[in-house]
Amino acid sequence: EVQLVESGGGLVQAGGSLRLSCAASGFTFDDYAIGWFRQAPGKEREGVSCISSSDSFTYYADSVKGRFTISSDNAKNTVYLQMNSLKPEDTAVYYCAASPFECGVPLDYWGQGTQVTVSS
Repeated sequence: EVQLVESGGGLVQAGGSLRLSCAASGFTFDDYAIGWFRQAPGKEREGVSCISSSDSFTYYADSVKGRFTISSDNAKNTVYLQMNSLKPEDTAVYYCAASPFECGVPLDYWGQGTQVTVSS
């Protein structure tokens, strides 16, 4: 069974940090890029960050550049999103998703999401 399980969300004050985890199972992790997306109430889902299967390419949305860092631990089949200097506008449900090898191609698998709430 394919699973992407996010964890690490929670409530944090503005300026604080959280580290999200996306644990993958049921597919060949090394053959997939992993992306992070978020959706705030009443807003469209947006891509936040992505790391290619080879770890050679990373993407960050302009809104998170310099604050968020994506990394991958292939031994643990887990991708992390370190989020620093959090702002209230970062409040959203964060999802991870997998696409074959590259970022920006159609996604095969999605996680269930984890809530991040940043208070002002």
